[in-house]
Amino acid sequence: MNSARLLLLSALLLPTLAAAQRVTVPVDVGVGPTALLFFGPVFEDQPIHTGLKISVDAVLDREWLKKNQRVIPKRYRKQAQRLDEIRFSPSIFIPDTLIISPKLRDTGMYGVTWKPLGLGLPLSSSPVRLSVGGGLLLTYAYLHSDTLADTHFLRPGAELGVDLELQFSKSFLVSVGWESALYVPQELGGLGLPDQLRDGIFHVGQAYLQLHFRFPYTTRL
Repeated sequence: MNSARLLLLSALLLPTLAAAQRVTVPVDVGVGPTALLFFGPVFEDQPIHTGLKISVDAVLDREWLKKNQRVIPKRYRKQAQRLDEIRFSPSIFIPDTLIISPKLRDTGMYGVTWKPLGLGLPLSSSPVRLSVGGGLLLTYAYLHSDTLADTHFLRPGAELGVDLELQFSKSFLVSVGWESALYVPQELGGLGLPDQLRDGIFHVGQAYLQLHFRFPYTTRL
């Protein structure tokens, strides 16, 4: 099934579930360390900053879709049977990344990234799941430094990434991945545009490792 039909089915499922009776949904909570590379002057000053990568998703797999056909409109049940999995986040306010990088030498950074819209395309299914995806971002980070201008970085952006997920059991998984984010360029020391692209912040790379824990959650969605 192509990604457009998958997105359509996801959009149709959510309002249907919202009006349904109580259901039990597998919830996947992932957390783990991440390395952030702020290319430009920040990278030259300190190549890697650290943080936490976070994810919270409801996971509607093939088994769930088969057992809960009653909450799927009849005209879409055949389509649902051909899907391996649908994932969606219960809230856009859950942070995607917490930036926690103390000043160990000259520069420290603290902040948060939200991903209000994200789309993923699986290239394989469990127990080894490879997927590519992208999304829209909003990041705030405070950079304090002895060598660079103190900066309140606040910018929207867009990212592309790849994720490899290994399923060790129904309730425990591990994933590794890389995301590359492009932001509206920002100068150091202010909120304006830099005179030259290489003098500001515009590209952030992120490598991460996450431990995933899945558990059933019963609710009236």
